[in-house]
Amino acid sequence: MKSKSLSLKKSYFMFLVGIFFIQIPLFVLICLNVSRVLLLSISVVTVLLSIFWSLLLMKNLKTINANFVDEICETIDEMTKDKINLKFNSDEETLFSKVEYKLRRLYEMLQVRKNSINEEKLNLESLISDISHQLKTPATNLKMVLSFLKEEDFDEKEKLEYLNTIESQVDKIEFLIHALIKTSRLETGIIKLEKSKNSIYETIALAVGNIYLEAKKKSLDITVKCSEDLLIPHDVKWTAEAIFNILDNAVKYTPENARISICVEDWEQYTKIDIEDSGMGIVESSQGKIFQRFYREDSVHNIEGIGIGLYLSRNIISKQGGYIKVSSKIGEGSIFSIFLPHESFRDF
Repeated sequence: MKSKSLSLKKSYFMFLVGIFFIQIPLFVLICLNVSRVLLLSISVVTVLLSIFWSLLLMKNLKTINANFVDEICETIDEMTKDKINLKFNSDEETLFSKVEYKLRRLYEMLQVRKNSINEEKLNLESLISDISHQLKTPATNLKMVLSFLKEEDFDEKEKLEYLNTIESQVDKIEFLIHALIKTSRLETGIIKLEKSKNSIYETIALAVGNIYLEAKKKSLDITVKCSEDLLIPHDVKWTAEAIFNILDNAVKYTPENARISICVEDWEQYTKIDIEDSGMGIVESSQGKIFQRFYREDSVHNIEGIGIGLYLSRNIISKQGGYIKVSSKIGEGSIFSIFLPHESFRDF
């Protein structure tokens, strides 16, 4: 949009110039020492010209104000209509250009907010769809088992088997709900990660302690190579959660009597944590998908899990300014590398 009237600065300048030129004849007459009658007449004419010039200025200012209001209203109307190609012209140093600049900043902020809301809406729809899909199987199993228990007569052994099935499905639903609560709280920012310098060795020990019993059942050898004195900025609780999720997968997909190793290297800008297993491995085409929510390979559907652990791990690490890489070969195992930045002041 372009301003259709003179700017305030130009109007005031013209007013001052006009008053100056109107006063020149009076000043000249005073210097020439003319008669009082003539001087009085010229003074009256000067006053009348000054009044006339002032009226012209007032009219111009009124026009400026009217155009200013019209242009502001037009701009706001276009903003409310959410025009995609809304253009601003703030090249001139006028009052309208200053207000227009603020309106442009407001419009850009509103657009960012709108895009954010749309993204949150899509994420919510995706989450609801995922929840519905994940709850459908255990809910169907529970209904089927309960129906059998109601309609048929079973001995105590058979009843116990069905009750164990019910318990297993309830545990799966409970685990799923807890995982989804963690995910939603992280994504919506309800949970704030607090980074401070802590021992990464103790954080790893906390994660290993949570998978120790399952690893022992499969006679897995877990080794940790990390300096006990290494302090890096990280959130202990949530970083342990991220490491645990990767270790939990390693235990699930690694055969008995195998090994899982954890190696920590202190680099200049990052601390690298390698978690290596000797499991079945991940095909290259799926290595970018495993961090998606609820993603699971067809070949592992017979192994317990819902496919949310790695998704959580990536979110936790990325919110601390880090990232996770994976390298894997079928039949040889996988290496998950966690990179945590050293800067404790980094925004996340």
